[in-house]
Amino acid sequence: MYIWFTVFAGLAILSLAFLKSLLPHFVEDSTYILRSLKLGFRLVKYKKIKPFYSVVDCFSDAVKRHPNKIFLHFEGLQYSYGDVDKQSNKVARALQAEAGLKEGDTVALFLANEPSYVWTWLGLAKLGCPAALLNFNIRSKSLLHCFSCCGAKVIIASPELQDAVEEVLPTLKEQEIRVFLLSESCSIDGISALSDKISQASDQPLSRDLRANINIRSTALYIYTSGTTGLPKAAVVTHERIWAASFLQAVCGVTAEDVFYINLPLYHSAGFLIGMVGGIERGLTIFLRRKFSASQFWDDCRKYNVTVMQYIGETMRYLCNTPQKDSDKNHSVRIAIGNGVRTDVWSDFLNRFGDIKVKELYAATEGNIGFINYTSKIGAVGRVNFVHRFFFPYTLIKFDIAKEEPVRNSEGLCIQAARGETGLLVGKVTQRSPFVGYAGNKQQTEKKRLRDVLKKGDLYFNTGDLLRFDHDNFVYFQDRVGDTFRWKGENVATSEVADILTLAHCILEANVYGVQVEGHEGRIGMAALTLKEGEDFDSSDIYKQVITYLPAYARPRFIRIQPCLEMTGTFKMKKVKLVEEGFNPDHIKDPLYFLDPEKKMYVPMTEEIYRAIASREIKL
Repeated sequence: MYIWFTVFAGLAILSLAFLKSLLPHFVEDSTYILRSLKLGFRLVKYKKIKPFYSVVDCFSDAVKRHPNKIFLHFEGLQYSYGDVDKQSNKVARALQAEAGLKEGDTVALFLANEPSYVWTWLGLAKLGCPAALLNFNIRSKSLLHCFSCCGAKVIIASPELQDAVEEVLPTLKEQEIRVFLLSESCSIDGISALSDKISQASDQPLSRDLRANINIRSTALYIYTSGTTGLPKAAVVTHERIWAASFLQAVCGVTAEDVFYINLPLYHSAGFLIGMVGGIERGLTIFLRRKFSASQFWDDCRKYNVTVMQYIGETMRYLCNTPQKDSDKNHSVRIAIGNGVRTDVWSDFLNRFGDIKVKELYAATEGNIGFINYTSKIGAVGRVNFVHRFFFPYTLIKFDIAKEEPVRNSEGLCIQAARGETGLLVGKVTQRSPFVGYAGNKQQTEKKRLRDVLKKGDLYFNTGDLLRFDHDNFVYFQDRVGDTFRWKGENVATSEVADILTLAHCILEANVYGVQVEGHEGRIGMAALTLKEGEDFDSSDIYKQVITYLPAYARPRFIRIQPCLEMTGTFKMKKVKLVEEGFNPDHIKDPLYFLDPEKKMYVPMTEEIYRAIASREIKL
């Protein structure tokens, strides 16, 4: 008997070894599939439950299970699940009384990363009110646009953003938009203090009848994403999308025992949906930071026993650039979830900070297809998986970068990219993987729809991203196409920047694009300009325009003066050659300028400045 047992055990070990050599990621693939199916069944269940079971109901259940468990750590203070629940009840009741909010009313949140962001959103959700998450860097024209496109009639702002609100207050009054400030008092006509009303409100639970008509396809959020229009687009996020995004933590192996570090802005889908809402779904503890600090990051992790961190490529690079310490591997972080990290930085990060499972993601707020690198293979953003592809059909198609359009055959259909070839990622629009689009912007919604892809009459979502599938089924992000580039973890719309540049009296036309800088993720802003007849380059005026109207990440750091801008046959500005030429003064005969924040102007670009940027003496 012992001999037979030994034989069977030996055969089993040999079989597993053979299977692992044949399918090296069998265990990881199987784990991912099982987790995904389990979460998929949960989502189907939520779709059928009446009344609808939302993330807010999930939070309420977590409050009942562990009211005293810490939900948020913030700047030395801690708030339990029960604390946050009661505070959200007070917010909801105060807004009912002061603004007359009811189910379906949209409210814009113009807030920094702070606990009030969390309980204000929960309070709105308890009333059945969608929230528009405004980027706190936007100002003026962009800020006003964000109200109009989502139909918000109420805005709630942080005290530190009062100046930005005052700048557009006359227009807000004309549009009869109610403005509330999270402060105890406010003497500005047209802005009402809200904190004092919240403190006086009851913290008793609210009836679910207040959101009785909310279902899984109802709009829950508007999250803004830059596009080619020059103004932010309000991506419509349904309750179904919120649930799907919240499951990403579970797919990555995060549990209720983890402590999740959020330092990404809550107005982004990463910080809000994957981080905060995902934390609610898991029932875990969140350490929330106002903004990222490379020098304080690991001290925070050690102090609060952080086990899961979020990142973008820039944050991981900043961590690698901090001075080395003996305590670099002295922490409890086991999982990192994020996107946009370069392969070399990824390797440096692991070598320096230890065996952390990096779960690189690929997704878009408004998109219907995404990937996750559950194997932690360095450089990949995901894997081609037959179960994933069955439920969420997608493909890569050949794309003409110069013409900025898909390549089509004689029948007018797109051509699938070969394995190993870079192609445009498109996701099939189905009932299971819908593309809802952008609020108040039918034109931009339609531009993201691609028809007649693999057969006549089909419909796909155009991600605008070039990816590659290798022969081992790994997925790699290659580049973006169109009029948007990414810098400092933010999408920059080129036409928005161009519109601001042309406010300067000397500029006739502006062609904005992103250029690569060695040692940095993404692309930094650059603009090719033509000047009005008889005008000279007015460095101070251009500097004033970009500083006043553009957030730091969107300001073009390099300017190139050209006699005329090259156009395509359809009158689109040519960018490909300009991107390739970059900003090296040795290679470009046109006048070049560099934005110098210390001198508060654009200064002539010199070889000395170029070398200082390359050696990182000048920080971008």
